[in-house]
Amino acid sequence: MKKSLQNTLRIWVVTTFLVLASLIAIYLRNGMVGINLFIQEWPLSNLAVTLVSTSLTWILAGVLLYLLAHEKINQDNLWLTAGFFLVMFVYLQILRERFRYGDYHYYLEAATALANGQPLPDTYLYLPLWGTLLRFLVPLGDQGVMIVLWTVNVIALATFYFLLIQVLERYGFFYHLSVIITVLFLLINTPLMRTLGFIQVNLITLDLIFFSILVYPKNNFLSALALAIAVHLKTSPAAIVLAFLLTFNWRWIFWFALSFLAVGLFPVAMHGTEIYLQFINNTVSLSQIPDTNFHDTSFDSFLRFLNPFFDISIETTRLMAIGAKVLLLLATLYTMMQNILAQSFSKENRLLNAAPALFVFMTLASPIVWDHHGLFTTLAFLLLLKRIQSPTHWMIFLAAYFFQFMLPSFDFFPWSYGRLVAPMVVLWLMYATRKNDEPSPFIIFANQWLTKIG
Repeated sequence: MKKSLQNTLRIWVVTTFLVLASLIAIYLRNGMVGINLFIQEWPLSNLAVTLVSTSLTWILAGVLLYLLAHEKINQDNLWLTAGFFLVMFVYLQILRERFRYGDYHYYLEAATALANGQPLPDTYLYLPLWGTLLRFLVPLGDQGVMIVLWTVNVIALATFYFLLIQVLERYGFFYHLSVIITVLFLLINTPLMRTLGFIQVNLITLDLIFFSILVYPKNNFLSALALAIAVHLKTSPAAIVLAFLLTFNWRWIFWFALSFLAVGLFPVAMHGTEIYLQFINNTVSLSQIPDTNFHDTSFDSFLRFLNPFFDISIETTRLMAIGAKVLLLLATLYTMMQNILAQSFSKENRLLNAAPALFVFMTLASPIVWDHHGLFTTLAFLLLLKRIQSPTHWMIFLAAYFFQFMLPSFDFFPWSYGRLVAPMVVLWLMYATRKNDEPSPFIIFANQWLTKIG
């Protein structure tokens, strides 16, 4: 078997070399005209995505052959490895079938404006860091920027797979169970699909947050730097900073303040301080939107929809949205403190107990909450698998999980706003299960089953 696998790996290497050599020879002889003779673009495909997806799939196949041929896969890492290749192969096939992508256009517009010395367009709703970094990719053109960000998102997905498993282990989940939960979670996940489909920065941001949690407190500098970059990418992760502040780790606080300032000065060095004023103006304009969108599951969008039916003025609606978020903040802080006092999620430190509730507020506090933002509630949902004991609570949790992660995106009131209700339900479940010290029946059954087969 080993010899057969080694021979197969040699065939893969030779085939890869021949393909690359032939492409180089054709290009040197006939240029892109010659290359185009060997490539056809299907009407409902994006050629660049097709080529990159196929190349990455081929490379992953080679990596898998190498691991098998050199007996690198053993009983200790079989589940981890199998889950990784399953997730990556599935998503590379799914993403290859998509031929239109969305939000990277907004990034590209902002980067192009900055490269041309123009102000940020009003469609750019992030701190200036992302646009400033992407301005260096502008010479690649629309397709070039798109395929670079597409590839970065695929790498972020691979990273997210390993980070989520480690975070679950940090919270006390057994290794094999962490792998199974992660694989199942990633394979059926509407917010993840929307994130990848729109080439959003959610995965990169969440990777940075998870990394920050994982390396704390062993490496305060890397933890602080990762979270500082995450905040500059998406703003909303600022809510998670509170979880770190509650540890009263002054070394970490110092590094975070320094990192946040240093990262923030990079756009200033490139474009001056006005770039932050432009961001503030765009954010203020965002709160002035008069209409609603069923893919926007924020308090603002929901309340704006009710305006025509109850003859509510837009000014009153904005006040109601602020009031709703204040109430959510109070509920989040109260639940967070209860989880800290009860050590609901971990006996290790305040950070691990404070973070889950803050992920809910981080998601719903924004003036716009698109369906792909639900990815930020990952830990808030998955950690409850250890907490829930009551059958009633299980049914409530599964209903919330269905609305948040499994129901496809669509435009139909009021079901679209299930993604507004679901995180609040999970916040309530965190409070309701705060004193459940015994492992949930799910954990007990899963661990017994895994012990038998493992």
